[in-house]
Amino acid sequence: MHAAVDVGGTFTDIAVWDAGRLATGKVPTTADQSDGVVEALRQFAGQGTHLIHGTTAATNAVLQRRGARTALVTDAGFEHLIEIGRQDRPSLYDTTQVRPTPIVPADRRFGFVGRSHPEAPGPIDQEALARLCEAIAGVQPEAVAVSLLYSFAHHDRETAVATALSSKIPGVPISLSSEVVAEFREFERASTTVLNAYLIPVVASYLQRLARGAVDGGVVGAPSVMRSSGGLMSLEAAAALPASIILSGPAGGAVAAAALGTALGHRTVVSFDMGGTSTDVCRIEHGRPEVGYERAIDGLPCRMPSVAIHTVGAGGGSLAWADPGGALRVGPVSAGADPGPAAYGRGGTEPTVTDADLLLGLIGAGTRFGGSLDLHVRAAEVALARLGDGVGLDALACARGIVTVVESHMERAIRRVSVEEGADPRDAVLVAFGGAGGLHASAMARRLGMAGVVIPAHAGVFSAFGMLLAPPRADAARSVLLSPGEELDGPSRAVATAARRAMPSATEVDLVMDVRYRGQSHETSVPYRLGEGWDDLAERFHDAHRRRNGFDRPGDAIELVTIRAEATGPPAVTWGEVPHAVEPGDPGRGSRQIMTDGGEESASVWWRPSLPAGSEILGPAVVEEPEATTFIGAGERVIVHESGALEVTW
Repeated sequence: MHAAVDVGGTFTDIAVWDAGRLATGKVPTTADQSDGVVEALRQFAGQGTHLIHGTTAATNAVLQRRGARTALVTDAGFEHLIEIGRQDRPSLYDTTQVRPTPIVPADRRFGFVGRSHPEAPGPIDQEALARLCEAIAGVQPEAVAVSLLYSFAHHDRETAVATALSSKIPGVPISLSSEVVAEFREFERASTTVLNAYLIPVVASYLQRLARGAVDGGVVGAPSVMRSSGGLMSLEAAAALPASIILSGPAGGAVAAAALGTALGHRTVVSFDMGGTSTDVCRIEHGRPEVGYERAIDGLPCRMPSVAIHTVGAGGGSLAWADPGGALRVGPVSAGADPGPAAYGRGGTEPTVTDADLLLGLIGAGTRFGGSLDLHVRAAEVALARLGDGVGLDALACARGIVTVVESHMERAIRRVSVEEGADPRDAVLVAFGGAGGLHASAMARRLGMAGVVIPAHAGVFSAFGMLLAPPRADAARSVLLSPGEELDGPSRAVATAARRAMPSATEVDLVMDVRYRGQSHETSVPYRLGEGWDDLAERFHDAHRRRNGFDRPGDAIELVTIRAEATGPPAVTWGEVPHAVEPGDPGRGSRQIMTDGGEESASVWWRPSLPAGSEILGPAVVEEPEATTFIGAGERVIVHESGALEVTW
């Protein structure tokens, strides 16, 4: 038995695979995420379960700035590198924009000389090293990050510093940049290493509590943790490298959307995960989510491989409010799980997207969120009327306005991963999931001219289900700066070997090369197979550059900057193993009145678990299931695929 548990801002989702049967469920997210995970296991899993976990523990620690008291060791003269950063500005014309405050203050940054030529091997100055260790011990750090120049090529100085520090401050975790991210660009490397050190005590403590509590939930063996890159790693590896799990939860949805897109024969899909707190979107081509290496978390660069997900603060629990000019706004603040939207009846008084959907009839008045939480229409109406009074709208008009605003936020997010990256959204199908994804997907897809919408089975817990499909994975990288004609396969084979060494059970190792035109300040990542050579690599790079940037320069010199390797093993479950189970009974549940831009309409209501493959539904209609709801607008048509997915066209 395998149980995948994904912790969100509002609900904790679980998908349990047991001998060919899939069961799903939700419980409210708890202050200590491990408590909610254990409760989900207790309710929906059983003894002998192997746990796969997606967590926001690392993300929350960064956003809330509650990581460890960290010290940074770098080369003398570079102590302020993480504060200086790059010349680029997050908002060019916004004079009020400020850079994030470094998570290591100036008085805990230490410069190290050690030898006269830091870029070349040579003996370490032991006296200087002893003085450095004494100074660091004096600030009583809870974690130490070591990021020295040229460590991506020569790691001996960092190793010497770590050995000496371990003797001076035993038990304090030490992160080395040569182990965390062995790549050039000293600012990004230092930032990533600092993030990793900052997170180790917090994440390790959380994972230890989880492991202890999971035993009570029937878990056997050590849990696996979802990586940001779309694969699984051991609990011990995640505790040592927490920077690699910052996007742990959302990656599962992208993995599942990629598998569904392949099963349905779609070349390009955009995953659209609308939960209670945020919405995550990702473009997927040829069944493979795009993986990026230049992610930032709350303005802090993190060079760990991660699925290229774009997140906006717009979810079912996003609060609606009026700005000083009287304009209606939605998000990014969320009501969370407690007190939650006004309709939850837990003390929340501010209106949310969920309250708007409920008052408009898109969510049924008798719906029970998570199988246990009753919704209160009157509480939602009161909250919406109060906000409407401030913007000159009645409760229903205010609800429609909230839906319009939140859909505009999410539409921009889809444009961000398609139009702004040189991809035409009209060639893509929108795969929508999350508790609220199906309510708003077709409206946005139609405005963008997309080819259609797919709502997968188990949409409300699809990210958790995706973790069952995720393979074990290990990543390795090395900056090399090679030009055509230089040895290519030797360094590539060495990086592939490093990835396989990190995961001996790997059944496949893929190489990805970061290539650029000489003089460029950014790279384009392209796949490579041993033995292909420079000509094949160059052709693939020119094509990828043209697709991404609109042009290529085949006559210009190129250079290989970084070699990356991805080692993967078999997942717990494959897409073809998952059956489409149909509950007995009539799927028709009558009709109800809903409010749309066109006014009041009568919509048919359907119970999704009882819909057999081949069923056809014409909008307006509402399709309900235990963890999610889908709205089908007028002029839209739904066919139930053999996998249970709803394929929406117009």
